Amino acid sequence: MRTPGGLLSVRIGTRTALTLVLLTAAALFAAVVVIGSGDYPMSPATVLTTLTGGGTAAQEFIVQDLRLPRALVGLLVGTALGLGGAVFQSVTRNPLGSPDVIGFGQGATVGALCSIVLFHGGAGQTAAGAVVGGLATGACIYLLAWKRGVHGYRLVLVGIGSAAMLTAVTQYLITKADIVDATRAVLWMTGTLDGADWGQVWPMLGVAAVLVPLTLGHARQLRMMEMGDDAAYALGVPVQRTRILLMACAVLLVATATAAAGPITFVSLSAPQLARRVTRAPGPNLAASALMGALLLCAADLLATHAFGGRQLPAGVVTAVVGGVYLLWLLVTERRAGRI
Repeated sequence: MRTPGGLLSVRIGTRTALTLVLLTAAALFAAVVVIGSGDYPMSPATVLTTLTGGGTAAQEFIVQDLRLPRALVGLLVGTALGLGGAVFQSVTRNPLGSPDVIGFGQGATVGALCSIVLFHGGAGQTAAGAVVGGLATGACIYLLAWKRGVHGYRLVLVGIGSAAMLTAVTQYLITKADIVDATRAVLWMTGTLDGADWGQVWPMLGVAAVLVPLTLGHARQLRMMEMGDDAAYALGVPVQRTRILLMACAVLLVATATAAAGPITFVSLSAPQLARRVTRAPGPNLAASALMGALLLCAADLLATHAFGGRQLPAGVVTAVVGGVYLLWLLVTERRAGRI
């Protein structure tokens, strides 16, 4: 596709385009099912009718005020995690280069726990602490990994070491907290969409509206950088500036997602890999990864709500269990391929 005058051209494969459409439809359908789930169940048709203004007063209250924010937070958080994971895996050229593996998610968790334990902050202060912690961790890891540029394996190794240290800090903060703050901290650390409201939707939507188009707009440069810094320089890509910009966008997306829903693990690890397999296209697959992340988180929320009888689990528990199995499979696959 080319704009008039040839100022912008985009090449999209048929399979990739079809996959994006199907992922969008699946994610939206999962969100509709999430809205219709609960003590007052509604069919997808009823949910759509209510969203378009045709429901009763009770249905409009349940959908608009209670359940729609949860579905939107799930879509936005999943999108941010999937897109952030795709950027980091592309920058590090490593399928294990996920924000929740190399320390960025742990940094956001430490920031949030500092707000809860040390300052007894509320929901707003906890969210701000998560964002500050994620950004500070991203800056520290980048500086520690810098040596005439940032290279993939060095960034992964520094990130894994930082993640271990930050996990220790998290455990220390919990042991120093009183029983009320410790309970709040542990509940927040599970990662959940329960209790999501419009106060979480609008900040997440504002960040996504700015950073998602900005990141997708650099997909071409990111794909060139996967060929190596020298090749990218030869093709006119300002490698270090582009890398810093994309990593900053990815860190902010992940930190904001963590602030909105807690540290939901393994979505940023698995979404890019699953997107690459369904599109069968080279490159970072940023758009497909974002949509896959939204679908995975909404599906995990549905599974956590309905798969265990009358007990509802946090979505982060489901993503941790499924993601842990996926990580083991990925490690075995990479080892057999001789890449690790």
